[in-house]
Amino acid sequence: MSDINAIAKQFTDFYYSTFDTNRASLQSLYREQSMLSWEGSPILGAANISDKLTTLPFQTVQHKITTLDAQPSSPTVASLIVSVTGLLLVDDSTNPLQFSQVFQLIPDGGSYYVYNDIFRLNYGA
Repeated sequence: MSDINAIAKQFTDFYYSTFDTNRASLQSLYREQSMLSWEGSPILGAANISDKLTTLPFQTVQHKITTLDAQPSSPTVASLIVSVTGLLLVDDSTNPLQFSQVFQLIPDGGSYYVYNDIFRLNYGA
């Protein structure tokens, strides 16, 4: 397996840059069997996931990754789990929101697709 940390970094750089500039383009990273859990709500399939991401109730968003961890997720397939924590700013807010996101990436040709995606905002107590 290639260096999973480099793959994870390349993937997350692309994912969050695309999310921040053109959310509709993220659909190509998902497949019909892909699942997104958004704040506990399950969404199945690339088109449904894209619809969810493009209809979120904000116009602009900026992600800042603070931690990035990756591990292999199968002994037989070059798949990986990527865990991200960070901050995001939406619209004109000056108060960043903390988030965590976990991806399971599955090889597809010379690239990867998102099989599982779990997103949560992290609220303080």
